[in-house]
Amino acid sequence: MATGIEILTALVTLSGIAYMLLALLGARDFLASVRHARTLPPYAPPVSILKPLKGVDPRMYAGLASHCRQQYAGGFELVFGLSSLDDPAAEQVARLRAEFPEIPIQLIHCTERLGTSGKVSNLVQMLPHATYEHILINDSDILVPPGYLTGVMRCFAEPEVGMVTAPYLGRTGVGGRDRTVWARLEALGISTDFFPGVLTARKLEGGIRFGLGSTLAVTKAALAAAGGLQPLTEYLADDYELGHRIAGAGFRVELAGVPVETSVPAWTLSGFWNHQMRWARSTRDSRKLGYLGLGVTYCLPWALATCVASGGALWSFTLLTLALLARISVALTVGAGLLRDDQVLRDLWLLPLRDCFGLLFWAWAFAGDTVQWRDERFRLQDGRIRPVLAAAEIPSPPPAKST
Repeated sequence: MATGIEILTALVTLSGIAYMLLALLGARDFLASVRHARTLPPYAPPVSILKPLKGVDPRMYAGLASHCRQQYAGGFELVFGLSSLDDPAAEQVARLRAEFPEIPIQLIHCTERLGTSGKVSNLVQMLPHATYEHILINDSDILVPPGYLTGVMRCFAEPEVGMVTAPYLGRTGVGGRDRTVWARLEALGISTDFFPGVLTARKLEGGIRFGLGSTLAVTKAALAAAGGLQPLTEYLADDYELGHRIAGAGFRVELAGVPVETSVPAWTLSGFWNHQMRWARSTRDSRKLGYLGLGVTYCLPWALATCVASGGALWSFTLLTLALLARISVALTVGAGLLRDDQVLRDLWLLPLRDCFGLLFWAWAFAGDTVQWRDERFRLQDGRIRPVLAAAEIPSPPPAKST
């Protein structure tokens, strides 16, 4: 049995190293597509930017303001949506209007709850207020460079493109309490684990058939052909599902070469765990076969397990060295190179710990089907979410009538 475990962990480690090579090939192909996009003719149609809001994050306003500072040849408007006008995010919109009076800004009061996902429910109610044919949806905390709209919308110069999405990196706080080790592990995972996985899927599938919540740019025609936003109100991974449906409707989904930033909170261990489990279980439900294979991609913990299983044999340390070189190559090429994430160099020493957590999350995702999303808890089944009621919220049965 010991020999069998040793052989098994060695084979899985080799599979993980092969995956790293695929990720590097995927990075090369993506770089080629970015260079191709730069040769496309200028294309700058007017855009409606839809941003559903809920609450205020410390760096949210900087992200909102970055959308107003776009160096874009076409016109654009911002459409915000709130479930309650008493939400403190309404004050941020008012501040934005005062600072950028030249930008058309709408605030839509989304009075209905059309499904389990409050975010998508708001988007459904915001969509009729979008003036233009091209729509761009992203999260409230996304911070974008000045050439963001130019880079994203240029991809639509090719008529078969129905959706454009974009890579992103996680930006931790500047220091102190805002830069916890759990926040650093999450940001490191986005740049060196999540995005290499996107590039590998793109390489293996000859393109991507899903979207990333950092950017969902679509045409109204493609959105209508895919069934619209209404069917997505019950989905947790609505970004993945929207891209999947648009690809299924015969349109091409393109990955733009314009990385954006999302804000990583100062996670505690419990917050980090809940967020990672939401990602893991939503991926498990969205890409079942792909998720099964995801476990072999964590070559560092498997290589460490091989060292233990072999009793510290010399060959196992050679395998560990190869796995470490392959893993660092992917982290530097994709994270520091393609995404220009300087945090990768700062936190590279945390890579083995991040991968050990990644393997743990992968395995634990099979142990249940509940996820925590903001202050709500949901049960996940086939991508759809249903609220999980606390015991105090479950209505008591009516008293039995006496006879």
